[in-house]
Amino acid sequence: MIEKIYELTVGNNKTAEKVVDDDHVNINHVILNKDEALPLHFSNSNVYLVIVRGNLTLALNEGEFATYKFGQIINVPYKTKMNVSNTKEPVLEFFVVKTPNPRNYNK
Repeated sequence: MIEKIYELTVGNNKTAEKVVDDDHVNINHVILNKDEALPLHFSNSNVYLVIVRGNLTLALNEGEFATYKFGQIINVPYKTKMNVSNTKEPVLEFFVVKTPNPRNYNK
């Protein structure tokens, strides 16, 4: 077998897990219920938020909150302040794709 299989959590409980941590990419998987959020933080690479279920509420830097839906991908530039939450039903599930991997960003 030459392929590599990565496992991720399936369900509705709050989850923030690193799924892939290769040299070229870092992929995290997040599940948030209504009124749950990630800690306020700055992007440490080029970030792509890939929504696979629900609605993602996002404010960047000091900007206004916007809501994005299933089927959308949001690109967040490096060193951008991110406020990510789920303010609505149903459960929000998304992937955070960071490229390059933050540990190699300045190489």
